[in-house]
Amino acid sequence: MFSTVAVDGEVRRWEDLRLHDFAQGFFFGAGFFTTFRIDSGAPLFLARHLARLRASLAAFPDAVRAPSPALLSDSPVRDTLRRCLHADAALGPDFTGVGKLSVSDGHVLLTFRPTPPDAERLLREGRALDAVEPEAYRRAERTLNHKGLSYFRQFALMERLPVLGNEDGEVCELPTANLFFHLDGALVTPPLDAPCLPGIVRAVLLEMGHVDGLPVVERPVPLARLADASACFFTNSAELAIGVPRLLGRELPGSLPLAERARALIEAVAWREA
Repeated sequence: MFSTVAVDGEVRRWEDLRLHDFAQGFFFGAGFFTTFRIDSGAPLFLARHLARLRASLAAFPDAVRAPSPALLSDSPVRDTLRRCLHADAALGPDFTGVGKLSVSDGHVLLTFRPTPPDAERLLREGRALDAVEPEAYRRAERTLNHKGLSYFRQFALMERLPVLGNEDGEVCELPTANLFFHLDGALVTPPLDAPCLPGIVRAVLLEMGHVDGLPVVERPVPLARLADASACFFTNSAELAIGVPRLLGRELPGSLPLAERARALIEAVAWREA
């Protein structure tokens, strides 16, 4: 992570932050965050990320102290990001990487990290998914529809990246991404009450309605039906869409081209909104 950060719009250094300014977030996970892709200094889907943060704060008004609404408005956040990039030669105005907004204790913290070193390989080769956690979530668990700072459950599974399921034997998500399956002539993603995070890219694909002629639909996906999937990819805001060339031991040669096409469509929307 880079040393330059911002707190409530003020450019700071990471080493100068004070723990007591974020005590509820640190000790209790009482807060929310969102990560977004930055391409050549432009934050992709920023307005959508800010809207999701505001929605999470509104859903838990008594548990998380919200910052001033102006601190989560599009123009001030863009201005803060721009000033951070210009203040640090290690970032620079054409920075490409990942930004993170964390909200807790009435404050907004903006941090940056570089693009992962294996990002290009991941886009080119995809990522196999070979593990399942069949009862990791409980159906309709409300907190899992929000990206809370209490993220250890997902963080502990990030390396293995298992498919997470609920007590009814249905797919929910990956620890860091939403899932899409080519099933029964459609591109299917689990519903929010599975539960799963209302991912930004997930929402973009659902709004599009079609990818490569496949209707994009939201419906329960039994874990047992994964054996019938002819392609699969996962989505998040940092990587957009990553193909799954092997799913639970089955080769899925259609996944990489499908993910590539989805990624191109997502990028087109991102730049229209940027």
